[in-house]
Amino acid sequence: MSAEVEDGASGTAASLLGLLDIMARLRDPRSGCPWDLEQTFATIAPYTVEEAYEVADAIANGTMDDLADELGDLLFQVVFHAQMAKEAGAFDFKDVADAITAKMIRRHPHVFGDAEARSSAEQTEAWETIKALERAGREAPAPSVLDGIPLGLPALTRALKLSRRAARVGFVWPSMNEVLAKLREEIVELEAEVAAGDLEKARRELGDVLFVCANVARELEADPEACLRETNDKFVRRFGYVERTLNAVGSSPQQSELAEMDRLWDEAKAAERP
Repeated sequence: MSAEVEDGASGTAASLLGLLDIMARLRDPRSGCPWDLEQTFATIAPYTVEEAYEVADAIANGTMDDLADELGDLLFQVVFHAQMAKEAGAFDFKDVADAITAKMIRRHPHVFGDAEARSSAEQTEAWETIKALERAGREAPAPSVLDGIPLGLPALTRALKLSRRAARVGFVWPSMNEVLAKLREEIVELEAEVAAGDLEKARRELGDVLFVCANVARELEADPEACLRETNDKFVRRFGYVERTLNAVGSSPQQSELAEMDRLWDEAKAAERP
């Protein structure tokens, strides 16, 4: 190891130790922060999910300074959970780091072992196989191929993972056309419940529509969350045009008819076409 690499490793270790020390002080029962002391795994979990999404936003925005900042926030969430686990006598940050290090080595035998080199697609398939073997090694025989997909995932992401697992054992529509036909079928069922005025059944049918949309995303090899985030951004951009245009003539959405806003929406949409 070169002196430069050693200095870099030493600096990284010092920074991490400093962060762990800050977390321990925040949770000190005598001199820590009252808010931090009140937190539990359950109360911190929503912040962990939020920080992960903010990392994704920074990546989408392409700003490296923002990404570094958001990754720091996400790292702090890991440190927070590890500190609470240490206090409970369960594990500490070192255990977390050791576990992920061992897992990455185990799941990349083509890099750290004697396995042959793999393509990206082959590695994805091997990754899932190794994960299944790991689950089998620490649990009773899995009663379902769907076991191990976290309940806490965003619903669209979980739907995508569920459909991928089912597809691996042959429970899949043979073609995109059949998936789209199923989507149309579910929309018809949704329309029927809306027409009948049964909102509870309509909500269930809406869930069916969204699940089939996740299957469409699987067929397209797309991330439905990313697709929806892109559409959200598009909506914000186009509605912003509507607001700005109305404001320029002394009006606002609240003072305008839907037809006028729809016309401006079409203008914004047309302006985005190549």
